[in-house]
Amino acid sequence: MENTATLQSRSGSRVKFLVGGLLIIAAVIYLIATSMQASAQYFLTIDEMLSKGDSVIGQNLRVSGAVIGDSIQYDAQNLILTFEVAHIPGDNAEVEAQGGLAKVLHDAVVDPNRQRVKVVYNDVKPDLLRDEAQAIMTGHLGEDGVFYADELLLKCPTKYEEAVPEQAG
Repeated sequence: MENTATLQSRSGSRVKFLVGGLLIIAAVIYLIATSMQASAQYFLTIDEMLSKGDSVIGQNLRVSGAVIGDSIQYDAQNLILTFEVAHIPGDNAEVEAQGGLAKVLHDAVVDPNRQRVKVVYNDVKPDLLRDEAQAIMTGHLGEDGVFYADELLLKCPTKYEEAVPEQAG
C-alpha cells in the first residue's frame, strides 16, 4: 500500500514539475515575443499616412519625414515648436537605392512636389532639429491635417554629410 501511495506521490510531483516548467517556458516565450514587437521601430511615411485619409485621424501614430528647415518656428515662451516634414521612403533598401539617407533627406526637402505635413510639438526645441534631419514622431493627426507630436526623435544629418560632401557647410 505504501508503495502505491509513494508512486502516486512521485507521479503527482512529476506532473506538477512538468506543468510548472511548461508555464515558465510559455512565460519566457511570451516575454520575448512582446519585447520584439515593442522594439520594432515601425513607422508610417508621410505618403502612407495621408493615403489612409480620415481613418487615421485621432489615432496614435508613428510617422517619419525630412525636416524642412525654412519652416521651423519656435515660441520659447510657450514651448510651441512647429515645422514641416516631407515624405521620405520608409524602406531601407529603397533609401540605399536612391543614394543613401543624406541624399534622400536632401532630395525630399528641395522637391516642392513631395507631400508635406505640418507638425506641432509642445516641448523644448531639440538641438538636432535642423534642415534635412530625419524626424520620427509619435502622436496623432488632427482633423485640421496637422500632426500633433507627443514624442520627437531626430537623426542628425551631420552624421551623414560625408555621403554627400556638397551639402556640408
